[in-house]
Amino acid sequence: MTRRSSSAKTVTDKVVDASAIVAVLFNELTREEVVPRLRGASLHAPSLLGFEVANACLKKMRAVPTEGQALLRAFSLLNELAIELETVELDEAIVLAEQTRLSLYDASYLWLAGTLGAELVTLDDKLARAERGLRGDR
Repeated sequence: MTRRSSSAKTVTDKVVDASAIVAVLFNELTREEVVPRLRGASLHAPSLLGFEVANACLKKMRAVPTEGQALLRAFSLLNELAIELETVELDEAIVLAEQTRLSLYDASYLWLAGTLGAELVTLDDKLARAERGLRGDR
């Protein structure tokens, strides 16, 4: 955690993954689970976040073509979210992916959370379990 000043509110760093952002942008039912966890936090994500959210948007558009314009409008809100995009040390993320049996993409979020000492906000059960395992919270 960082403090801005002795009288300022504490700001907590959190790493947010694509599953959480997709829930928020596209108003999915799981949105209500995510929003309170993000409130008041300084958000970070690997630089691949935009590609993953764009891919989710594309899948939704293909599934429901009549909603294409609304989905694109929702996707455009990604740029309005205050998420600091971070560079991931890929060699370290590869090792972490192999260790946890995650995809490199998921391991990138896990690596960033570990590097920043931040909570990982995800709706992905496998990724959440891997994070708990690394923390020793089984």
